[in-house]
Amino acid sequence: MGGLSPEREVSIVTGNSIIEALNRKGLNALPVQVDHEIWKTLQSNPIDLAFIALHGTFGEDGCIQGLLEYFKIPYTGPGVMGSALAYDKLKSKEIFKSNKIPTADYEVFYKRTSEKTGRTLDFPVVVKPTNQGSSLGISIVKNENEWKPALKTAFTYSDEVIAEKFIEGKLLAIGMQEMEPMPIVHIRPKSGFYDYEAKYTSGKTEYICPADLEKNEADRCRKIAQQVFHVLRGRGFPRVDVILDNEGIPFVLEMNTVPGMTPTSLLPMAAQKMGLGFDDLVVEIIKTAQRDY
Repeated sequence: MGGLSPEREVSIVTGNSIIEALNRKGLNALPVQVDHEIWKTLQSNPIDLAFIALHGTFGEDGCIQGLLEYFKIPYTGPGVMGSALAYDKLKSKEIFKSNKIPTADYEVFYKRTSEKTGRTLDFPVVVKPTNQGSSLGISIVKNENEWKPALKTAFTYSDEVIAEKFIEGKLLAIGMQEMEPMPIVHIRPKSGFYDYEAKYTSGKTEYICPADLEKNEADRCRKIAQQVFHVLRGRGFPRVDVILDNEGIPFVLEMNTVPGMTPTSLLPMAAQKMGLGFDDLVVEIIKTAQRDY
C-alpha cells in the first residue's frame, strides 16, 4: 500500500482497512509501504501472498505485478498484461472498439503536439489523462474557453490525454466476483460530476445499491461487464464503470482492477447486498489469488 502515485493517501486508507479485516480473521497480515526500495523489502522478507492495495501508477499498471512475478510471490488482482491494459484508458478503448463494446467516441492528444492537433468532437467533451485514477486531472468541457485549461490540467498527470464525447446518463459501478457481476451501484454526485472531491468527501455523493434499473437495462449492463472482464483479462474482484445513456445503452468507461476497499467503498457496498461482509470479501479476494497460483 502507499506507493509512489498521487493516489498514495487513498491507497493507505484502503490498505489499512484490509489489514484490519485480515487481522480480525486471524491472519498474519502486515503492511508493506511501497517506495523505491520495494525490491529490497521483497527480497529480505518472506511473503506468502501480496494483497495489492496500491492505486495509480506503479500499483495498477502492471509494474508491481511484474516485480512480484519475478520474486514468485502470488498476488491479488489481474496479472501484468491485464493490469496494464485496464490501466491505460486509450488501450482499453481500442480493445472495446475492436470487440464492439460500446464506449464513447474519442480523440487522443499528446503534450508535445497538442497545439498543432485540431479537435473534431463537438462539445461537451470529457478530458482526462490516459493513465490516472481517482478522477485526477479530469474535466468536463462545455465550450471553447474551457478547452485549453482542461488540456493543461490533464497534461500535468500524463503526456497523453483523451477527449471523449460526454454521455448523458446514469453512472453505474458493476463489481465483478470474477466472471459474475455483483449488485449494480448507481452513483449520483450532488454536484453532477463525479470528481475527486465527490468521490472522497462524505456527503457529496449518493449511492443507490442495487441500482433502480429496468430488468433489460440491468441484464445489458451485466453482460457488458462480463465482456469487459474477459477482453481485459480480468481476475479476482475488479469493478467495471459504465454510463447507461437515455436509450438504455451502457457505455463503458473503464475497468478498475484495484477498486477502493474501505467499508464505505463501492465494491464492499455491492458485496454487502449479496450478504458478503467486508472481512469475508477480503478473504474471498485472497482465495482467488491462492487458487490462480
